[in-house]
Amino acid sequence: MDKNRVYLLTALVLLFGSSVVGAADTDQYQQAAEAASKGFLQQLGKTMKTEMQSNGPVAAVKVCSEIAPSMTGEISRNKGWKVTRVGTRVRNPMLGMSDAWEQTVLAQFQQRADKGESFQGMSFSEIVDEPNGQYFRYMKAIGVKPLCLACHGGEKDIPEAVRTVLQQRYPYDEATGYAAGDLRGAVSIKHPVGKM
Repeated sequence: MDKNRVYLLTALVLLFGSSVVGAADTDQYQQAAEAASKGFLQQLGKTMKTEMQSNGPVAAVKVCSEIAPSMTGEISRNKGWKVTRVGTRVRNPMLGMSDAWEQTVLAQFQQRADKGESFQGMSFSEIVDEPNGQYFRYMKAIGVKPLCLACHGGEKDIPEAVRTVLQQRYPYDEATGYAAGDLRGAVSIKHPVGKM
């Protein structure tokens, strides 16, 4: 075999071989992402329910505005992932704005929901090539529950005191007008490939 063919084959192996992620790796990333999103959503739901019962909807605003970002930040720091929540309508443009990949997945979630699929088990994941490397990307759908309507419902659902707090905290809020059963958004996880 001549030198040029050896160089070409080596280059092809490096180019394509480095981008191949094994099924076992993908399964491991999937399981870790599912566990992290499930744990986060359960803890968030429990915290929200407790705050609503103890102190009412005005006090519960802080669960989504302060506690949830703190929780996702802690998971991100501990795991070396980017963990966040993104919405179909944004309440806080600094934290909930979806990127192009997330927007595409949210649109797919809506199409799946329109065909009758439940948000309960709805998720999507894939390995994505980006300019600075490969990432395992995962999203878990979040549906609107009746409890959510006190902050995310229509005008008749949101108490005046809550509307006042929302206007103060979120002057660019677009995350209202939902009904129970709507797609609210998703937990989004971005995990560097090869770093588990």
